[in-house]
Amino acid sequence: MKVLHLDTNHPLLIDEFAKMGFENHEDYTSSKETIEKKIHAYDGIIIRSRFTIDQQFLDKAENLKFIGRVGAGMENIDVRYAKQKDIFLANAPEGNRNAVAEHNLGMLLALMNNMLKAHREVRKGIWDREGNRGVELDGKTVGIIGYGNMGKAFAKKLQGFDVEIICYDIVGGVGDDHARQVGIMEFQQRSDVVSLHVPQTELTTGMVNTEFINAFHKPFWLLNTARGKCIVTQDLVEGLKSGKVLGAGLDVLEYEKKSFEEWFTRKPKPFKYLRKAKNVLMTPHVAGWSFQSKEKLAQVIVEKIKERFS
Repeated sequence: MKVLHLDTNHPLLIDEFAKMGFENHEDYTSSKETIEKKIHAYDGIIIRSRFTIDQQFLDKAENLKFIGRVGAGMENIDVRYAKQKDIFLANAPEGNRNAVAEHNLGMLLALMNNMLKAHREVRKGIWDREGNRGVELDGKTVGIIGYGNMGKAFAKKLQGFDVEIICYDIVGGVGDDHARQVGIMEFQQRSDVVSLHVPQTELTTGMVNTEFINAFHKPFWLLNTARGKCIVTQDLVEGLKSGKVLGAGLDVLEYEKKSFEEWFTRKPKPFKYLRKAKNVLMTPHVAGWSFQSKEKLAQVIVEKIKERFS
């Protein structure tokens, strides 16, 4: 098989494919249009988020047998059309779930204990102990929306804390020893912390809006290591201003480009508020981007391709 690698990844991907007898080709710079002109010659492609694999691209990939997406989600691939063409799809949420869970927990503790605010003040010579008094996680109810690989990993990380963990998912029967599955009404009634772990779909795009926020019975902390477009940023800002949202930990933002790796070109007013807010912590889509996860992601893709084609 001839495999075209469209994004740089851990070298073990190419090494392991070579051991399997695959012929590896690399093109990390050509435009999508240029790739489309030669994609008919390949049996497989490996991609992260460089561009969208849409119907037009797939129609030109006449001999394509598999797509390996080195990451958790597959929103940059027309999954339905690829399956119609009998193309095997492999992604790797198992590879970075631990990194995401650790990052998520770190953001939550930093928010509840004013760590970023306190750090900035101490650097300026401000020693404000009372103004940086923290809130303990123990005794709280942590609500997880989306109880798949990422949600389960976060629930596992919370086991050392004296917290109640509940989860909400459109799929039934996903609760386990770490989290009790509940309906949306109980979820909104009990949660002190809300953590998003959903893919970007028609159902989840814009799901966290004013109506969603106001449905919660208590003010809550919000964490998003999933996809930025799941939150309507303007509505989040209003929730922060009103105190309905106590603080937000955001590894992803509504304004990101599709590649996830490039800074957005516009900086709208809601983002300007987030930049200055003392109860907002933002990171550049790196929750699943640890040194260890880079290798794990590649290994998961190798194992899935090997299982299907060797």
